[in-house]
Amino acid sequence: MQRFLDLAVSAVLLAGLYATMAYGLGLVYGVLRLVNLAHAGVLMGGAYLGFVLHRRLGIDPYLSIPLVLVASFGFGVLVYRGLVRHLPRGAGGGPQSLLLLFGVWLVLRNAAYLLFTGDDRVIRTPYSTRAVQLLGGFVSVSRVAVFAVALLVPLVLQLVLSRTYLGMAIRAVAQNAPSCTLVGIDVERVYALTFGVGTALAGLAGLLSATLFSFNPAFGAGELLKSFVVVVLGGLGSVVGTGLAALLLAVVEVFAILVLPAYLTSAVGFVMLVLVLVLRPSGLFGQRVLG
Repeated sequence: MQRFLDLAVSAVLLAGLYATMAYGLGLVYGVLRLVNLAHAGVLMGGAYLGFVLHRRLGIDPYLSIPLVLVASFGFGVLVYRGLVRHLPRGAGGGPQSLLLLFGVWLVLRNAAYLLFTGDDRVIRTPYSTRAVQLLGGFVSVSRVAVFAVALLVPLVLQLVLSRTYLGMAIRAVAQNAPSCTLVGIDVERVYALTFGVGTALAGLAGLLSATLFSFNPAFGAGELLKSFVVVVLGGLGSVVGTGLAALLLAVVEVFAILVLPAYLTSAVGFVMLVLVLVLRPSGLFGQRVLG
């Protein structure tokens, strides 16, 4: 029974990280209809930025969250203004968008190799080895902190989308961009801000991951695939669905260790993805636009 509780707690905590990794990817697709392959590079970049701020300036990784968010947001806006907005409209920019954003990912990865080499890095803090007791077991303080941030992200995102003028503009553009132009909404500005917010969320997820796991310039590829799984399972463009899908994926992966070798547990999520794409292409929790 105790092992079951330990696995359940691990699954819930892991789901928070998976959801945070996927929110930015889902937001960009939900509004721009764009598959952002550069998401992986930004995940890696957020991890290294947090590492540099901690190692060189002594800033706690959780206190550096605003800096990482601002830097990632600015990078996202620059990428959109300089590159993405020149892509052809319709069908997410077609293969051009995939090639372009894959190229941005490769540039970020190779820049990291030049700056940091290929050595594994990790963000170590005085509380990295501390644990708290929860449901009869012990859980890392860092995992609890990551989960707390992961709970805050969708609440803030949903609040912005539903209660602010920017959020209403984003939702309107996601549903019918041509009509928004007729009522005075600057669609290009909304696209740029949305791409920036999605990129900022990716940078945040990279920073949170770096407090739990080691990373190197190749970091982000596996996380991008998991993000795809979560977004597709939850229904493209659905904030609530993304959170539920992240929980489902984490539960399946964690409990699969009871019946499968450890090296096969990560493949379970991709099997689920294939089954959902075949049986329910709109996702397990329906398809909603930023709802």
